[in-house]
Amino acid sequence: MIDLAEARRVLLAACPRIEPVQLDSAGADGCVLAADVFAPANVPPFDNSSVDGYAVRTADLAGAAEDSPVRLEVLGSVLAGSVAGRPVGPGQAWKVMTGAPVPEGADAVVMVERTSATRTEQLGAAGDRVEVLSEVRPGAGIRRAGSDVRAGDRVLAAATVLRPAHLGVLASVGARQVSGYRRLRVGVLVTGDELVSDGGQLRPGQIHESNRAMLLALLVRANCRPVDLGVAGDDVAALRERLDSAVAGCDAVLTSGGVSMGDSDPVRAVLDRFGGLNWLQVAIRPAKPFAFGVLPGPAFPVPVLGLPGNPVSALVSFELLARPALRHMMGHDDPYGTTVLGIADAPLPRPHGDGRTAFLRVGCRFGPDGRLHVQPVAGQDSHQLSASAAAGGLAVVEDGRRVEAGDELPVHLLS
Repeated sequence: MIDLAEARRVLLAACPRIEPVQLDSAGADGCVLAADVFAPANVPPFDNSSVDGYAVRTADLAGAAEDSPVRLEVLGSVLAGSVAGRPVGPGQAWKVMTGAPVPEGADAVVMVERTSATRTEQLGAAGDRVEVLSEVRPGAGIRRAGSDVRAGDRVLAAATVLRPAHLGVLASVGARQVSGYRRLRVGVLVTGDELVSDGGQLRPGQIHESNRAMLLALLVRANCRPVDLGVAGDDVAALRERLDSAVAGCDAVLTSGGVSMGDSDPVRAVLDRFGGLNWLQVAIRPAKPFAFGVLPGPAFPVPVLGLPGNPVSALVSFELLARPALRHMMGHDDPYGTTVLGIADAPLPRPHGDGRTAFLRVGCRFGPDGRLHVQPVAGQDSHQLSASAAAGGLAVVEDGRRVEAGDELPVHLLS
């Protein structure tokens, strides 16, 4: 057996990072930037009002107070997207809306709450009068040009994982396309003569297939584009044909089932024919067996990742091995997910003493102390998938360690 860190090192070294492409920034949530992004212009591009109010000359407001207001002539209104027709002169003001350009000659905007307008039929029309009830300092109520971003600033760095706020930043500087790593097309092929995938009546020896729906959903969570390759029986020739087709149309392929050491495992038999594949026994529980290889595709090499068939083993194998490999291919510098220190609220099952690190499914909650608290879910065997629905993480328990209530331990948060 090899430990998890070594298995990851070998796997990621064998999975090539895809080439960057031009991405539509509006649809790039979760993708990774391949190059820095610089602002071509100031944001905001002009001085604009941060409040609804009146653009004024602060020199005109000396001594203004509620009991001695300063009366100004209103030249008109400036809405966002329009501009003032002439500068502000002595004793004058423009009514401005939030986001509107500050008229020439004004050095502050006094918010409307600090004024009392003498209204004509149309508020803010030329000929109105406004009484200002307090002094304001120069620059008050004004967002200066470039106060968010200045022309030439680096707004996002290469290797940034784009989130909604980043997409807003890109839109604010007019970056409609960016250099980044696209989402992988990842095929999912589940194998086994015993599997029934249509929800139909089970015959003796059959079970309902569950891994495919789970893996397709996990791929969406990993920001990939899943490709459903269906369920195949244990026929070697049919599997070879399915795999050839998958490699031709996908960036990577996940298989589930048939990767143990048994002589009759069909996936092993098919993949062995390609040569150069790796059959790992990883020192973890569950999900010890894992197979992978990089097969020649029509344009670039295509990794094929073989997950165990037991449902929980498939889940853990995806989380600890397959997902990091796929994220690495999509440009992630830290592809392994999040591991935090948690506190056990109850004793955890003790590992088997077989030299493997146990990844126990645990329910997770944040306590009043602000820390992550965990407790085991019912059923930790590799076929007991139903308990996984209550699990928010995998508690990492080294071989031989006894975890009691109150103990601290690492917890890998599930995607």
